[in-house]
Amino acid sequence: MVSVVQNVAIDCADAYESARFWSGVSGRPLHPQDGPGDRETRVLPAEGPVLYFDQVPEAKTTKNRIHLCLRPETSREQEGERLLGLGATSVADHRNPDGSGRAILADPEGNEFCVLRGDSDRAAVNS
Repeated sequence: MVSVVQNVAIDCADAYESARFWSGVSGRPLHPQDGPGDRETRVLPAEGPVLYFDQVPEAKTTKNRIHLCLRPETSREQEGERLLGLGATSVADHRNPDGSGRAILADPEGNEFCVLRGDSDRAAVNS
């Protein structure tokens, strides 16, 4: 017997707005029954667990103990710029001269996530 990951829960101050940001990041829709003012909102990925946003009263105060890592279809730099345009902020740069590493960003509520090398980045290294 095993357990299946049903969803990844993310605490936030505004569940709907957080879900809208992550819907833009992932290109995946919000659950059709979720709307503004809902305390629980979901983003429905094509595969894998649901991104579940849970509105909580307390503010985020420390570094996440779990976070999402994104592998873009484009380059890491192109995706980073796109995500900054959606409202993310840059937290740290852990990219290495050989192209490995990651960029650390935060969503509008301060939840950190990583942007890894994209397919085009890895193809350039392997050619």
